[in-house]
Amino acid sequence: MKILLVVAAALIDSDDRILIAQRPQGKQLAGLWEFPGGKIDAGERPEMSLIRELREELGIEVKENCLAPLTFASHAYEDFHLLMPLFICRRWEGLVCSREGQALKWVRAQNLRDYPMPPADAPLIPHLIDLLG
Repeated sequence: MKILLVVAAALIDSDDRILIAQRPQGKQLAGLWEFPGGKIDAGERPEMSLIRELREELGIEVKENCLAPLTFASHAYEDFHLLMPLFICRRWEGLVCSREGQALKWVRAQNLRDYPMPPADAPLIPHLIDLLG
């Protein structure tokens, strides 16, 4: 089974809310909410991939030392196995905006379960609840 490496961020604002993005129509798992991030390109470190993805998807600049690893997801889908480290990020430059047509929402950790998520993202929620209370 092919292993797909992706990376995600829990962007946390000054009010301790977490940013989630809704997958746009036409993409796999469209309509589900997820943590921003994406595929790790060949030869790319997870942190550099996440910095690139956040710039492309949300128009923000993140420095590597502002990314802190929290946990990871390991999930078997039908055609591949996904490994996804989740980083916490509390500092970035610029205003978060949707650059790929995805809906964005700032949500409290305890309310994340109210938003349908891909199977790999859902197990990350308890770690964020533990972190933010």
